[in-house]
Amino acid sequence: MTAILDSGQNEDAKLRKTLGYWSLVATGLGSVIGSGWLFSAMYAAQSAGPASLIAWVIGGLLMLAVALVFAELGIAHPESGGLVRYPLYSNGRFAASIVGWSMWVCYLGNPPTEAAGVLQYASSYIPGLYQDKQLTGLGIGVAIVLMAIFVAINYFGVELFARTNNVVTAIKVLIPTATVVLLIASGFDSTNITGHGGFAPYGYGAALSTIATAGMMFAYTGFRNIVELSGEVKNPRKHIPAALVTTILTTIVLYLGLQVAFLGAVPSGMLGAGWHGVNFDSPFAQLAMLLGLSWLYWTLIADSMLSPSGAGICYTACNARNAFGLAKNGFFPSWVRTVNERWGVPTRALILNFVVGMLFLLPLPSWHKIVGVTGTLVVFTFSIGSVSLLAFRRTGVTTRANQLPGLGIISPIAFVVSALVIYWVDWPTLAETIPIVVAGLVWYAVTWVRQRHGFEELRGGLWLLVYLAFLYAMSSIGSFEGVGLIKGPWDSLIVAVVAMAIYFWGTASGTAYLRAHPDVMRRVDAPDPS
Repeated sequence: MTAILDSGQNEDAKLRKTLGYWSLVATGLGSVIGSGWLFSAMYAAQSAGPASLIAWVIGGLLMLAVALVFAELGIAHPESGGLVRYPLYSNGRFAASIVGWSMWVCYLGNPPTEAAGVLQYASSYIPGLYQDKQLTGLGIGVAIVLMAIFVAINYFGVELFARTNNVVTAIKVLIPTATVVLLIASGFDSTNITGHGGFAPYGYGAALSTIATAGMMFAYTGFRNIVELSGEVKNPRKHIPAALVTTILTTIVLYLGLQVAFLGAVPSGMLGAGWHGVNFDSPFAQLAMLLGLSWLYWTLIADSMLSPSGAGICYTACNARNAFGLAKNGFFPSWVRTVNERWGVPTRALILNFVVGMLFLLPLPSWHKIVGVTGTLVVFTFSIGSVSLLAFRRTGVTTRANQLPGLGIISPIAFVVSALVIYWVDWPTLAETIPIVVAGLVWYAVTWVRQRHGFEELRGGLWLLVYLAFLYAMSSIGSFEGVGLIKGPWDSLIVAVVAMAIYFWGTASGTAYLRAHPDVMRRVDAPDPS
């Protein structure tokens, strides 16, 4: 285990600590305000009608709780690629491999998602890119070129990434804010909220399911990129929590405003078939045109290239750190953990992600199709942070000076709500994530045999396997498009109770693992390698 812990220390030292508060906020907001703001309001309205507002609030509060959990982890041990390293420290290689693989796949889907979002909007004025609700062959080719540009911006150092992203993010915040104000001022129809089936035309269960499947988790989850870059932050204790809270609170307000604006701006004549019948290729831009705001239309069309591209740049940077961390864990080949000495960037990880990311565009050639799978899977990866946090506290890895107030209560709540959000995804969508998880388990089995991990590594993560199996089983027999053997709300109550029990099992496993591996505790307690 010691070899795995120390495998990337020399490479970590090549990373440059140049990021401050504003660069971190720009990274968080730049990741959050991507293609999600352009499409999520429409897909949420289609699924849940006005009740989608409830989903944004629940999703936002969950993200705030999860953000605080990861803030403490980032303070306790700032490390680039830390999101896939913390599970290794607290629960061993098995848990780290399952979570790390799932997180890598989720992040890997973002650049192609953002590229697809750009081209879906661009199809309104450039024919031949997007037809029949998916990219054409030409569209896929152009999307690959955009992804290559994301890589190029990140290749030449974190400072170039930060400077580029700061400017792009400032513009990206201004345009959706202006969109909210102008749509509400120009065409808000309050009867859209109360009429056409009422506030919850498809039931409140649809609103809960929407949290993961309509792109909400996809939209919110960019905050974790702040933690991914924590090894390159000048003052982690000061800047990481402040940047995380700023990002989440700003995002909740912005996305609620966008949802309200969309709900009120849709012409009532389009609601004859209910919210299910509302469909735009370029939602906010087309609404602006319907309201006679042609200049806003063209501004949104221009921003449809800027916002997703900015988020694609952020995720390209951060998933390179994910792959870098997985290589340090021994899950990916050792050549992936190399940092380019000239640029201070894990350039091999960048290139690996680009090559594999292109494959997303073949079976999932649209924004909604990619988000439906990755948005669900990403919620699962939130769970491990709560377990690592309590295990670190119990073993003294996180000292009182580095503990944030209230997290002893917030952490288990974040875990349980994460489990509920996964469960609220309809069973057919959740089932699509099974092959991805199985592929990660198969690859871990290969590394387990080749690297001779031992059964103690399996024990540290057994709870996680049971957790996943339980959620899949409950979903298949529950009320969210399962067979309905257990009716709501009893199915959700069972999930919450069992999730809480698994949480304490996971933290007990993590505590025992850390105490049995003093070398791990010394590594996490050690100062930054820089």
